Amino acid sequence: MSTTSLPAPDRSPRLREALLAAAFTADGLLDLLGAPAYAALARSETVPALRATRGDSPLDTLVRLFLLQHPVPYERARAALPLAECVEDGWVTRTADEVRATVDVRPYSGPEGQDWYIVSDLGCAVGGAGGIGSREEGVVLGVGGASTTLAGITVRTPVASALDVGTGSGIQALHASQHATRVTATDLNPRALDFTRLTLALSGVPAADLRQGSLYEPVGTETYDLIVSNPPFVISPGARLTYRDGGMGGDDLCRTLVQQAGDRLNEGGYAHFLANWQHIEGEEWQSRLSSWVPRGCDAWIVQREVQDVTQYVELWLRDSGDHRTDPAEYAARYDAWLDEFEARKTKGVGFGWITLRKSGAAAAGNPSVVIEEWPHAVEQPLGTAVQAHFDRQDYLREQDDAALLAGHFTLAAEVVQEQVGLPGAEDPEHVVLRQNRGMRRATKVDAVGAGFAGVCDGTLPAGRILDAIAQLMNEDPVLLRDRTPQAIRLLVEEGFLEPAPPVGPVG
Repeated sequence: MSTTSLPAPDRSPRLREALLAAAFTADGLLDLLGAPAYAALARSETVPALRATRGDSPLDTLVRLFLLQHPVPYERARAALPLAECVEDGWVTRTADEVRATVDVRPYSGPEGQDWYIVSDLGCAVGGAGGIGSREEGVVLGVGGASTTLAGITVRTPVASALDVGTGSGIQALHASQHATRVTATDLNPRALDFTRLTLALSGVPAADLRQGSLYEPVGTETYDLIVSNPPFVISPGARLTYRDGGMGGDDLCRTLVQQAGDRLNEGGYAHFLANWQHIEGEEWQSRLSSWVPRGCDAWIVQREVQDVTQYVELWLRDSGDHRTDPAEYAARYDAWLDEFEARKTKGVGFGWITLRKSGAAAAGNPSVVIEEWPHAVEQPLGTAVQAHFDRQDYLREQDDAALLAGHFTLAAEVVQEQVGLPGAEDPEHVVLRQNRGMRRATKVDAVGAGFAGVCDGTLPAGRILDAIAQLMNEDPVLLRDRTPQAIRLLVEEGFLEPAPPVGPVG
């Protein structure tokens, strides 16, 4: 798989036309397969899709050929494809009466409904419970949950230049092509660059500047407005599999990638990473990650999951199919992995998102570094929420308590209030504000906080609202003004309240 030659992209437009004509698209697949079989494909289960493609339409043929990687009869392939060109260019191979795909071609819907295609090695669709099951060193994966997560958290403002580090099959470069004038994509594996070239060509988007090498080495001192990377972040003993193993000790690859990003970002630029990090005995994981943030950058780091070392080892041994090997070999690999963690005093491994923004305030010695744990459901895409987070940090950095009390705020869209307490009780035990968008946060507030948030419509400054609440609750307005700014600051920081210009007379 990792040594075969790859198709030529030159006549990709003709193949793309045939795929579109057959409705070989994300929407077309859903219509053909139905929701259960379509969802099963994402779990790497193919039987429902095989049953749904027993017809002889061009779409049935293409799904079996490129997605399910089953041979199809020659005449059916000829009816669905410009077959002579596809054979000559290497997309398929032909025997006397059958045609087989040489690569996985997977329909992928862009953020505005674009019909795109992700090209990867056969048998390497990601996301199944059993992993990809490949132990080949140079294999190139297709699109999976990690890829779409990174694409979803990326800020999508128009930029002049974007860099995709460790491009794989090219999904991040594909997204970047829609809002970056110039896209550069790098990878240590030359096959990955070839697959990225195929993905971009078959998706009908401009070619990227493709460069081979590790981390930032291929781009030297060049700088960018956007950097994205879904790196080989798995913390493992050695670098057995290029697609997942970083080849550096512990979490050094992720740390290096993040720390060196500051020198490659233009002012105002964003860098987005998926990463693993070690939880070390006697060390706070937040402190570990804080040390990764480069000088001159603000950061927002979200830990989405933590696994103990045994869970982690088992996950990645299954991913590569090692659990299907000789039991003694499996046990030896498991044991070596635990030896590595024991030597590094690693008690667990965290997974999450790291976003950096190059900012003048950070460069001046006043960075905003927010590190939090949020394992709960979120609403993707989150790019606009990520940008709003940094905008709020800018606002809060400039506001002392007096400025906050003079400021105007509105309640964010789709925030609801929940009252929690015993049935029949006169007053609730506590009140919760809950977001139904973005990060879907929830925060507990007291009666003052709930009342304050409920009347924030931009009309009155915060101090005037607190004075009215003090009068209603028979509290000292001076004491209430003194103790409330921190609560306001938290509600703004977490996105429950949004700074706003006045919308009416303030009296």
